[in-house]
Amino acid sequence: MRTITQLKEDINILIKKLGDMRSILIAENRDPNEDERRTAEGYLDEIDNLEKLVKLETITQRTLDRVHEPTDPPDKTPVDTARDKAEQDKRDSFASSGEFFQAVMRAGTPGGPVDPRLSTRAASGLQESVPSDGGFLVYKEMAEGLMTNVWDMGMVLPRINKLTLSGNKNGLKMNGLDETSRADGSRWGGILSYWVDEADEKTKSKPKFRQIELSLHKVVCLVYATDELLDDAAALAQTIDTGCRDELNFKLQNAIINGSGAGQPLGILNSGCVVPVAKESGQNADTIVYENVMKMWSRMMASSRPNAIWLINQNCEPQLFQMSLSVGTGGAPVYLPAGGAAAAPYGILFGRPVVPIEQCPVLGDVGDIILADFSKYIGIDKGGMQKDISIHVRFIYDESVFRFVYRFDGQPMLASAINPFTAGATTATDTLSHFVTLEARG
Repeated sequence: MRTITQLKEDINILIKKLGDMRSILIAENRDPNEDERRTAEGYLDEIDNLEKLVKLETITQRTLDRVHEPTDPPDKTPVDTARDKAEQDKRDSFASSGEFFQAVMRAGTPGGPVDPRLSTRAASGLQESVPSDGGFLVYKEMAEGLMTNVWDMGMVLPRINKLTLSGNKNGLKMNGLDETSRADGSRWGGILSYWVDEADEKTKSKPKFRQIELSLHKVVCLVYATDELLDDAAALAQTIDTGCRDELNFKLQNAIINGSGAGQPLGILNSGCVVPVAKESGQNADTIVYENVMKMWSRMMASSRPNAIWLINQNCEPQLFQMSLSVGTGGAPVYLPAGGAAAAPYGILFGRPVVPIEQCPVLGDVGDIILADFSKYIGIDKGGMQKDISIHVRFIYDESVFRFVYRFDGQPMLASAINPFTAGATTATDTLSHFVTLEARG
């Protein structure tokens, strides 16, 4: 059953569709045809039905609130001023997420006391499932802070183009440009402009689109907390908050890099748009040379270069430090600073950051070094997180289990690499992309 908020969101969507239809009719200075009239009438009928459901649900909730209103209301300090209200809210809130987890654990224990703050928290749309009584409302500040920290960490997640779904939506279908070439007649999937003489016939053109379909997938994080840890609120908060944050960040980042697209996001290394640069003739196994990174840079789309970053497996660093540019009969280092190994490394190549991450394959494999513009990777999520606790799964080990469920999906915007504008550049060695890798050197 949809909530009042979801019903109102659906009404707004239909109103927008009606507005878009009217804008087209006004721009074309015409009345709606038969199909458009039926469509508009269908939208209006559905809006009328949704408004009736909103009214019904509003009355139902008011009735339920009145019927279930306690005979003896909680003894609380009267709230007369903004200052009084702030103080009351502070008394009704948990001092930390650790204190909240402790209260939930005690309430989930058969015969355990229920902290009154658990039952008086404002609804947040996220539910805490507790075996003893069916559920407590989630400590909202903790949920928001945890996911904010996950997406603020590192150099990958904050850079992607992420959309948050609302209501009861579990996926997103959107049009993406079906652009495979920058040649005339292919840009933006088929838009063409040209010079003409007066009275010359004009050639029509139109953009071509492909449909990008994303469906939310679950990523689950389990945390086992001993009874001793549950006794220490500060340690409990640090363990669960920090542990879940780091684990979810790792899993999401790994999916964006290596995801198969089956039951999980499609990673850039498995996408059709990634460009693999060939190794040098006679290049030794498990090496990276200056010519590799130079050619990788040349295959990055020029428009993406200001946003691009280099991702590497940490065991690639010795190869980067040894890279040199041949000058006459000698050579000059291209990655070390002027002070050599005595100075701090620059950590940049061609002006873009070099970031070691665990999710890059080992030296010599495809993906050990990646040049990527993650603003061209689109992701969706539900914004919130579901959390559950069980005291039964590990009962004989004196442990409680916290489960966090987050829903996300993503994929690169492009379906394939792009042929550049330059005439005749149509071979695989000329293609460009937002994501560039280096061929295996095994």
